[in-house]
Amino acid sequence: MLFQSIKKYKLIFITMVLYLVTFIFSQGLFIQALQNTRHYLLEMLVVMPVIFMLTVLIEIWISKESIMKNLGESSGLKGFGFSVILGSLSAGPIYAAFPICKMLLSKGASIVNIVVILSAWAVIKVPMLANEARFLGPKFMVIRWILTVISIYFMAYIMGILIKKEDIPQMKSSNPDGLSINEDYCVGCSICVKMLPGAFEMNQKKAQVKAIDLDSSNIPAIMKIIEKCPTKAISLSSKGLSPQ
Repeated sequence: MLFQSIKKYKLIFITMVLYLVTFIFSQGLFIQALQNTRHYLLEMLVVMPVIFMLTVLIEIWISKESIMKNLGESSGLKGFGFSVILGSLSAGPIYAAFPICKMLLSKGASIVNIVVILSAWAVIKVPMLANEARFLGPKFMVIRWILTVISIYFMAYIMGILIKKEDIPQMKSSNPDGLSINEDYCVGCSICVKMLPGAFEMNQKKAQVKAIDLDSSNIPAIMKIIEKCPTKAISLSSKGLSPQ
């Protein structure tokens, strides 16, 4: 049981071990690490709920076809331009981009455009450019922006060749038979419960599947919920379907 818990939460366990080692060998560094951790946790508590809400809104308002058309594999330079604009107009730290990019990727965005969004989010955001022009001058900002965009394009192109969607870890279900939810990816938005309370319920801020017979009467609603889930935590296997 202990080994399974460590394996499941290995990153947290490794972090705790590093904190312990730091405390033993350098208490000053340990206190500084705690202060930095507190700062980032407070920042995440402010930023991430907004990002998850934005992810849900994008999921609901923007169709898969629209994302595939403007950010998909065949979007070309138009997709590159949209990606640069999306990343540049973003707000918040770079880690806030990951759930949004994961959702866009699941709805048909290409690897190339996801790399462009992440890169633009990190280095050419509009507020950053404004401050850069103020302190270093408009000429410096413009030349740096042009060279950065060119570099992003080539980097994204190479990433698109080297990395395929199949190489990206998918959200695997712990229960391959029937309807199930990956608790590691569930963010407790409760969309599934609101849409189909007969099949889902909330337990300790996580969605869970109720005992339900899967047949032709409820499969369409469940498939719609799977599409709407912002983190793609819900999965359905045909092995668990009841005979029609």
